[in-house]
Amino acid sequence: MVLSTPPENDPGDDQPKNGGPQEPFVRIRTLYGSAYWADSVNLMGERVVDESVDLIMTSPPFGLVRKKEYGNADADDYLAWFRPFASHFTRILKPQGSLVIDIGGAWKSGLPTKSLYQYELLITLCKEFDFHLAQEFFWWNPSRLPSPAEWVNIRRIRVKDAVNNIFWLSKTPWPKASNRRVLTPYSQSMRNLLETGYRSKKRPSGHDISENFSTDNGAAIPPNLLAAANTESNSQYLKYCEDNNLPIHPARFPSVIPEYFVRLLTDPDDMVVDPFAGSCTTGEVAERLGRRWICGEIEEKYVLGAQGRFQSNDVNKPKRPTQREPKAYNIHSPGLLWDDTIDVPLPEDGGRIRPSKSH
Repeated sequence: MVLSTPPENDPGDDQPKNGGPQEPFVRIRTLYGSAYWADSVNLMGERVVDESVDLIMTSPPFGLVRKKEYGNADADDYLAWFRPFASHFTRILKPQGSLVIDIGGAWKSGLPTKSLYQYELLITLCKEFDFHLAQEFFWWNPSRLPSPAEWVNIRRIRVKDAVNNIFWLSKTPWPKASNRRVLTPYSQSMRNLLETGYRSKKRPSGHDISENFSTDNGAAIPPNLLAAANTESNSQYLKYCEDNNLPIHPARFPSVIPEYFVRLLTDPDDMVVDPFAGSCTTGEVAERLGRRWICGEIEEKYVLGAQGRFQSNDVNKPKRPTQREPKAYNIHSPGLLWDDTIDVPLPEDGGRIRPSKSH
């Protein structure tokens, strides 16, 4: 068991004194896991033993310049804020376990340039805490609105941010993993090639494509670009929050993101931990896939709302959210609309002066 034995006076689900999570308090308990209202530094320190976790799958508060309701550290202070969590990550992960962090970028206040905080975090985790970068992924959200609005919509000097970094880190260069768990359908061109046959030859790049390339393996090895629209609008979780007058967490990732890594990096009955659980999407996925799990969230209102993820007819196995998005997304070639007509010259000042409304 990963959960250490609680003290005899553990109040369990009782309301803690002084209105804050001085100790981890269970708010959700299911067949496979528990969600705590807790500061996750305390939660990991008190309830998770050494080298007992197979996967830490999380999306921490981003290092934003402008504060959000759900709490976040300033980009400049982010590393100092994150280090206590990182110390526990190295302690609780098994030798072949993985740490997966979904983390978005931040723009410098009042400037059309970006903070480097997420890359500084990556370097810190590798240099100070001896993690290895197993692979970097990019989560492309096709439904994300054009942002930041000032630089994209008004001054038109940047393109919209539509990708989050996802860093897959490990304590060893050889974490347990298998891409056979996350295969994707063949493209139409590959299906055509398999039907007509392929003649092995060397490409102009120098890659020697052998006859094995034409072997039909049933599915394709996926790239490290994950396309998932974040458009949840009518889920069981949302309905539960609305029915119980609870706030909906504003920074949820779609369940397909944690599910991808739970499938890629864990076996049934493995332990998954999310220390920045929010609405407990990771816990819901782990429960459905038969992985043991622990979630920690410092804002009680979001843990209470997360109960809606576990209110299905079979309370121990939440149903998969209804998929209303298309099964595949298209992205246009960059040059699809290019022509040689220049309607508006580039701004000489790089967009420093805000255009008038007439423009």
